[in-house]
Amino acid sequence: MVMAIDKRSLKKMFPNLYRELEDETSESKISIDAVSADAEVAKEPVEIEDVSEEEFLKLSKPVDKLQHFNPSAIDFIRRCDTDEQAQEIIVYLQKKGELTQEQAKELECKLRREGVRGFGSKKEENYYFHEGGLC
Repeated sequence: MVMAIDKRSLKKMFPNLYRELEDETSESKISIDAVSADAEVAKEPVEIEDVSEEEFLKLSKPVDKLQHFNPSAIDFIRRCDTDEQAQEIIVYLQKKGELTQEQAKELECKLRREGVRGFGSKKEENYYFHEGGLC
């Protein structure tokens, strides 16, 4: 739903915003002369005519590096605190059919040799939110 608002009401409800919008010399105004999801790429001005529609759509969408991410057994193991928890993950994924018997044995051997941190540092709570730029 779009709500129309007149200038007088806007000025009364949001005086600072109104002042910024009306001030022609405001330093908070910037011209948009580039289209890119990457700030480094956007430093050079780009004429819209120079960009194909496909490129424009690709560049204007935020980059979601976790969009098609599917965690592996190691991703789950890296969330564990103890070797016992990691062992439970391996058994569970094997029962579920996501690990073959051979893969499970390889992971168990590595777990016995190196421990749970042998798979990498612990992935703390909200790890993927931070990786995806959401936090």
